[in-house]
Amino acid sequence: MPSKLAAATLALGGLLLATPPTSPAQASTVQPSVTVKLPSAVAGTLGSGSKSLVDTVAADILARSHDAKGLSPAVAVSKLSSQGRKVVVDVRTATPTWARGVAYVEAPRTAEGSPEGWLYIARNVNGRWVAGLEGDRTFATYVATSPLVGQAERRTMTAYADHKANLTAANTGGLLLPWMPDYYMNLTGGPHASDGATGYWSSLDFSGGNASGRVRSSGSGTATSMCGAGGGWTRVIHPNGFSTDYYHMWNATYYNGTAVGSSALLGNIGMDTCAGGSATGAHVHWSLRTYDANYNGTYTWLNGRTIGGWTWWNGSSQYTGCATRLGVTACPGNDMYNRVS
Repeated sequence: MPSKLAAATLALGGLLLATPPTSPAQASTVQPSVTVKLPSAVAGTLGSGSKSLVDTVAADILARSHDAKGLSPAVAVSKLSSQGRKVVVDVRTATPTWARGVAYVEAPRTAEGSPEGWLYIARNVNGRWVAGLEGDRTFATYVATSPLVGQAERRTMTAYADHKANLTAANTGGLLLPWMPDYYMNLTGGPHASDGATGYWSSLDFSGGNASGRVRSSGSGTATSMCGAGGGWTRVIHPNGFSTDYYHMWNATYYNGTAVGSSALLGNIGMDTCAGGSATGAHVHWSLRTYDANYNGTYTWLNGRTIGGWTWWNGSSQYTGCATRLGVTACPGNDMYNRVS
């Protein structure tokens, strides 16, 4: 694996500038369309190694990105740049030999959909950065060994990985819909692909109702604000073998691998597009993810799964599917109460 990563890094080398921003809040945009978020304290810790770290992480996410598949890193970032989309590498914490953060590829801004994003941990091995993206074996190894992973997060992620063989269609560990139990929101979009176009129909859209627009965690786990402070995209990794994404929020609480309980406040329904996509009205775009062997670190199907007490079924086309509970059927346009069973 190191040799593969080295080759990817060399392929991307020269595209990124190594000069870090001087302010913790400053993000440095470097050509072509690779944005580096590097707080000054972290930049000082990494020193000259920040460039090779960013090169390695950027090359890895481009290799995993659906929209950059099969392209060299240089060609991939050029293609995304022509579409007005950025590759973002956010380095949040570091020691001289370890770093961790979030990286993502923006979604097209011409349609409703969510971006592709990963948590990552990287280690400097004999002067070369080797990164693990959320969901792969290297990431799992680093979760168990990196000093940048707290005990609560390590427990959650270890439990998450241990459940990968038990992800049956009906087993979602009692996950809730993204608001308080016994309140309702309006289903505005049934099962559809996370990006609104391809892949498993993993996502739902909700708005309105009597939950005061407050978006809450579908279960306990560890939460990470994928766009950083002020961004409306949060991922929660649950210890039951699933994780959930929440997009388009406003007034979102900032989390960075933070332990949260079930129904923890994440933000409010909104129209945020901090990582691309579009939104025509205030809502939350909620998605289900898993690390099981076949869909490693990716969005997974909702069809036949029970969330918030409702069993979800695909429709004849995206966004049209419905849910059933105790003989009641709810389809797009209907209000739905969130139930614990």
